[in-house]
Formats: sequence, C-alpha cells, structure tokens
Amino acid sequence: MEPVDILGKSKEDVSLPKSTMCKIIKEMLPPDVRVARDTQDLLVECCVEFINLISSESNDVCNREDRRTIAPDHVLKALEVVLGFGEYIEEVFAAYQQHKLETLDSPKGTKFGGMEMTEEQAAAEQQRMFAEARARMNNGVSSQKTSESDPTLEN
Repeated sequence: MEPVDILGKSKEDVSLPKSTMCKIIKEMLPPDVRVARDTQDLLVECCVEFINLISSESNDVCNREDRRTIAPDHVLKALEVVLGFGEYIEEVFAAYQQHKLETLDSPKGTKFGGMEMTEEQAAAEQQRMFAEARARMNNGVSSQKTSESDPTLEN
C-alpha cells in the first residue's frame, strides 16, 4: 500500500521535480561536494513537507481573517508569526517582489500581454481571432462572413 499524504493523494502526486531540486541543491553547495541520491531524495521530501506546512498555516491565517483566497500576506504572516521564520521575511518578500516584476514583464503575466484594451479594441481583437480560426478551419481559405450573416459574431 502506497503512503497517503494530504487530501488522499499519494506521495507521487504531491512532489517536486527532482531534476529542478537537484539543480538547486548543487547550486547551493561548493562544486567539490557530492550529494548521495538518498540525501537528494530526503531533501526533496523535506521541501515538499515544508511547502505543505506553509500552505496549511497560510490557510489557517486566511481563515482567521475570514478570507477565501490565500494571499501573499497570509503566507508571510504564517512564516513570520506562526512558524517563527521572521528572520527570512525580508528575503522572502524581496523574492516575491522580484517574481511580481518578472511576471508583470512577461507576456504570460496578464491576460492581454500587459496591454490595456478598451472594450471596442477587445471586441475587434476577438473578431480578428475568430476570422483566423475560421481560416484555419477552412484550410487557409478565409470565409467572407460578416456579423450580419453570421449570428455568432453579433454582440
């Protein structure tokens, strides 16, 4: 029988990518230090348990504030107040701010790639995307449908 953790999921379901974790471990150590596979596995398990702990405590903080969505402030409060990691809060907050900047600059950071659109611009973009999709469906032959002849294009 496989060990079961949080919410009935097996340990295989709730894990971190080993290759990424091994890379992080190697980057943190001097180049001449080797880490046994068992030790790498143990470190990965410790990271998973730590994330579970932070998630659980953040959820408790969120519930105490009568919120339904865990916010970054809940995580910071859980780390600092509940778990006693106050000495790391400055670094964690700096990493969070850096993450926000990186995701804001990336095309995936917002729905429209960081562009603000008016409703009219969004509707025009939607129509253009529909036309492209129709053209692909017709093997590159663009159909000349307008909003008058195609009821799906009406507002």
